[in-house]
Amino acid sequence: MPKRTVEKILVIKLSALGDFVLALAAMKRIRLAHPKAHISLLTTPPFEGLAKASPYFNAVFTDGRPEGFGEWVALRNRLRAADYTRVYDLQTSAHSNRIFQVLRPHPPAWSGIAFGCSLPHKNPLRNQMHTLERQADQLMYAGIWPDAPTEAGTAPGPDLSWVLATAPGERPPSGGVKPKPYVMFVPGGSAHRPEKRWPVEKYGELARILYARGLDVVVIGGPQETALAQAIQRQVPRARDLTARTDFARIAIMGARAALAVGNDTGPLHLAAASGAPTVVLFSQASDPALSAPRGRVAVLQAKNLSELPVAKVAQAATSLLSGKAGAA
Repeated sequence: MPKRTVEKILVIKLSALGDFVLALAAMKRIRLAHPKAHISLLTTPPFEGLAKASPYFNAVFTDGRPEGFGEWVALRNRLRAADYTRVYDLQTSAHSNRIFQVLRPHPPAWSGIAFGCSLPHKNPLRNQMHTLERQADQLMYAGIWPDAPTEAGTAPGPDLSWVLATAPGERPPSGGVKPKPYVMFVPGGSAHRPEKRWPVEKYGELARILYARGLDVVVIGGPQETALAQAIQRQVPRARDLTARTDFARIAIMGARAALAVGNDTGPLHLAAASGAPTVVLFSQASDPALSAPRGRVAVLQAKNLSELPVAKVAQAATSLLSGKAGAA
């Protein structure tokens, strides 16, 4: 008998962190639809660790944004040699369209919006849908999710229960003192989008309120957000600065154990929410929560100008979410 060929699938998701986290829901559905396939992810270096830790992929490649002619040729040759039977383009951008075009004249079956692809997502309202419903709809058009939940607010969020499977166990309390539950603060965001940030002095005021209620405060972000953590520490000296000290996997683990997360509409906050942290997410008019807000135990607060969002309103939302779930960072 001839040897059975293993189906080879490629998923494309390049950026950004919040979008990548939301796309984990579609990635799960793709794995469920192709349980025995060899599934590869084409992404970029920041997401390699998180993708490899997930249960969805057999291989992860990080050369998804080639620069220059030589790198494009190398990517094209590698993808052609892999002989994928199907591609799920979850990036659906001009860049991923270009990847499709360089694979002509015989591209694999392709789910997305690339011109000429064989499994096009033809819904004219796709850009008015939340990412979760939009990608569920895409997979319905691709034929692998016939009963996909596509009505607003119905698609399930990403399942990150697997993040704790490889996490180190929590240390026993030292000296018999149980660690306090903690709240994660995500006060940063894209440097070129300052309008998406709640003022750091307001985070400091909120930290004082939550610390007085018995919560530890942990500030996360990249190295460029260390100054924000230090500003919060000036109001709550015992707040812990973990900026530049946590990779995406660690943020997910912390989110799974946190009592609460509060932050701007930025990737690490999405990751904490997807991991199970009750979450208060702050939106300005710069982005639409109907299209991209995290799902789960989430309170969405929006103000035309975030500087006008009062601390009391955020504190009230935080209080309504606090469930007594404890953890230690």
